[in-house]
Amino acid sequence: MNEWLLSLMGTPEGARLATLLALTAALAHAVFGALQKGAHDPWLSRGSIDLALVVMSAPVALFWFGPPPVHMWPVLAGVVVIHFAYKLAMALAYEKAAFTVVYPVVRGTGPLITVIAAMLFFRESYTMVQWLGVACLSGGILLLALRNLSEERIDPRALKIGLGWAALGGVLVALYTTYDAWAIRISGEPLAFLAWFFFLSSVDFMILGLLRYRNMAHRPAPLPLLLRGIAGGLIAYVSFGAVMIATLIGKVGEAAVLRETSTVFAAFIGWFILKERVGPRKLALMCMIAAGAVIMELGRAS
Repeated sequence: MNEWLLSLMGTPEGARLATLLALTAALAHAVFGALQKGAHDPWLSRGSIDLALVVMSAPVALFWFGPPPVHMWPVLAGVVVIHFAYKLAMALAYEKAAFTVVYPVVRGTGPLITVIAAMLFFRESYTMVQWLGVACLSGGILLLALRNLSEERIDPRALKIGLGWAALGGVLVALYTTYDAWAIRISGEPLAFLAWFFFLSSVDFMILGLLRYRNMAHRPAPLPLLLRGIAGGLIAYVSFGAVMIATLIGKVGEAAVLRETSTVFAAFIGWFILKERVGPRKLALMCMIAAGAVIMELGRAS
């Protein structure tokens, strides 16, 4: 499997598969974000997800693949630090503001930074049509965030704090996307890297979630929380795993842009499941975001 994935790097077949994987990751990531923001405290939700990821990933990493090469330990340490910072920013943002406000801010600030980073670090090039697609997608996402923001009725100070954490989360999305793409490429064994990634980067919030649960005066029932964690863990494999493989076999910038169509899926989740308002203007912006992704893909062939 590792050899097959590596053989797809830089090929037309790899580019097509990367597109499919990035779009799959987009849908999965929207569901993942909604699970973290849903009925439970976001710290507990993320902690339960990471608990499930540790339990599911540890046997695979430790006994199936075995210890990673020596040169990968510092790289994996970097993964842990960056993803901890991202998860911390997301938990703090979700604690202060609505899902449909936080999520577009995070996802809208990431693609442009990631595309620029991909040009600098991976020597990727993009056509003018593709830049138009990036502008259309990122602009639509940020306009969606502004639209959602105008409808918020919570404490202004809490909202500003939530938006600040969301903006930092967007920068960290670009950072982890670029770093993870570099890390999986130098690993030589993509599937082993993914196993260790999910194991090591999940220990931190597993511990934080358990400590928070233990210190709560009114603890929620554990079974629904654990079921949410298992569902989130399985979705995380699809969300993060698919996009990392997409950045391995395709262009990092293209995968990052396509993944941000998750905002469209997130809006529908917020509308139908979390019962947050979505009107005609939001629907138009969602179409703009989707159009940006289509333009990005069409520009690849121009």
